[in-house]
Amino acid sequence: MVNVWVKSPDTHSERRIEPHLTVEQLKNKLEPITGIPAGNQIITLLDSEQDPRVVATLDDDTKMLGFYGLHDWQVIKVDDSNPSATFTGQLTDFTNVEKFEITEEEYAQRRDTVLAFKQRNKMGRFGEAEAKPDTPVSTEVVVGARCEVDSTDADLRKRGTVRFVGPTKFAAGVWVGIEYDEPLGKNDGSVNGERYFSCRNKYGVFVRGDKVQVGDFPAEELDLELDEEEM
Repeated sequence: MVNVWVKSPDTHSERRIEPHLTVEQLKNKLEPITGIPAGNQIITLLDSEQDPRVVATLDDDTKMLGFYGLHDWQVIKVDDSNPSATFTGQLTDFTNVEKFEITEEEYAQRRDTVLAFKQRNKMGRFGEAEAKPDTPVSTEVVVGARCEVDSTDADLRKRGTVRFVGPTKFAAGVWVGIEYDEPLGKNDGSVNGERYFSCRNKYGVFVRGDKVQVGDFPAEELDLELDEEEM
């Protein structure tokens, strides 16, 4: 198995794939991941995320991925030859979306907002100060460790890498900064303008230490095993 990045106009994820697959089989497996029909896929192989040089174009459906010298941490880039028909890229392009904007002063004067609700019920920073014991952080929770974060959804595995451990300015106590493998987070490693680590937007999150389990938690595998009926 080879660890690679799969990137398309609407998706970006880490996957493990089998180099003995043909390009045609890869396209069929990538269709539900990228949303791009197999017949429309244009696949290029980039050297890495840091060095996005095109090292190969996977344009022969009969050849196996190993033919192109596929190795760990290369990028499989998937483009759509007919995006106007499949809306590829349009779901994440908000440049033409009219946005509702309001000033902080106008927001503060409204009575139907979350801010007003918290003020009325003395919640959060509007409540009385209450000293809470700091949540202990295991000595195994260190920067660079692979981890899984507790989820209320039993079927959802929120896996990633520890990027920060320590105190913050947004709340008291020790917090653990996680870079998720998938866009399940809330930020890009910064909160209220203060940066604690860097990652893509919606991939970063901060949680208490008791929510983090460190161990052998590899990125979720892309199931590219051959079906028994496939040739």
